[in-house]
Amino acid sequence: MYRLEEETEADWWEVEALYDLCFSPGRTALSSYRLRDGVPTVAALCLTLRDGDGIMAAAIRYWPIEVGGQDALLLGPVAVHPTRQGEGLGGLLINESLAEARRLGWERVMLVGDAPYYSRFGFAKLEGVEMPPPTNPDRVLGFALKTGAWDGVTGAVTKAT
Repeated sequence: MYRLEEETEADWWEVEALYDLCFSPGRTALSSYRLRDGVPTVAALCLTLRDGDGIMAAAIRYWPIEVGGQDALLLGPVAVHPTRQGEGLGGLLINESLAEARRLGWERVMLVGDAPYYSRFGFAKLEGVEMPPPTNPDRVLGFALKTGAWDGVTGAVTKAT
């Protein structure tokens, strides 16, 4: 049994430790981190999953960004503790957080990730959306929370203003 909760300030170090465990040590050098630097998360969408003993099993975060001047969400990172992978926890976090984002009125979400994994949640390659380099454009994926939300949205991805 897992407890799904909004991430709290007290969770921050534990979530960071999970990200350090799951991703390379240089993760903060990635271009997506430049979009997050100095920008608060969208707290209502940053979720944690803890097991019955209170141990952090998985976490997801979201950040506000702009794409060609239009508001969007940047999903990530999402991480599942290596001992819990394969249980569907990442999918649970993605589905729950996307439903909440839609409920909160967000229209579009993007991420930089593996298309075969994220396509199962409805993400597809975004054409004409330019992440800061060095980002492989084939890994720039988007999901419309509102029908047509990505139609005509192109240009540079920048920090939210």
